[in-house]
Amino acid sequence: MAASSSVVTSGTRRAILFAVLLLWCVALIALRSVRWQSPELQSLIWNLFLAVVPAVAAALFARSEYRRSPIVVRITWFAVWILFLPNAPYITTDFVHLSPHPPVPPWFDIALILSCAATGLLLGFSSVAEVQAVITRSRGRLAGWATATFALLLSGFGIYLGRFLRWNSWDALVRPKELARYVAPRASHPLSHHGSFAVTLIYGVGLVLGYIALRVFSSTFARRDPERRSEHAEIRR
Repeated sequence: MAASSSVVTSGTRRAILFAVLLLWCVALIALRSVRWQSPELQSLIWNLFLAVVPAVAAALFARSEYRRSPIVVRITWFAVWILFLPNAPYITTDFVHLSPHPPVPPWFDIALILSCAATGLLLGFSSVAEVQAVITRSRGRLAGWATATFALLLSGFGIYLGRFLRWNSWDALVRPKELARYVAPRASHPLSHHGSFAVTLIYGVGLVLGYIALRVFSSTFARRDPERRSEHAEIRR
């Protein structure tokens, strides 16, 4: 009962934290639009919304596992999570929009995009950790890490599809055949498509390393914080 309570408390803390981060990002975008009458970068609001989707899907997947919901429900939430996960780290590529937009000072746009990119990354990593914890409890630590690693590497490919080919997660639902025609040759012969392979490898490995670093830091601090020891032990199980 205590472990369950600590997990609920942890989830509440994360929800509050992400609400604050999202409000901060939206406030910066609103300030930019009002103060300098500059509509550029307003698309970041939509990107942030898409970054929230995998976090919500991961939470619902975890809840469906806890409640032993029908397998079709669990698979559905897992599929939504992995399909929309690339949208979270995708925001890091929005630095391509970092160009002079007078009278907006460059330092402001740097802070704005950095805030949105960091929020997106944290949303993504948090969702991966939640799904990994569920898989670890049911299938073991190896399966948990394999799922997390695969999802992050796949996100690298998703970033390529979104940034360079302009596909998005919705296309997998509304234009699956067209998307499959683009994906199939790149997935079956990755070395023949140097651009997609390079972007997938660099972003995918970068995400995996970033996620591992975050888990190491979290584990280290959890051991030093008595309040979080039981929660950390529960996640490891």
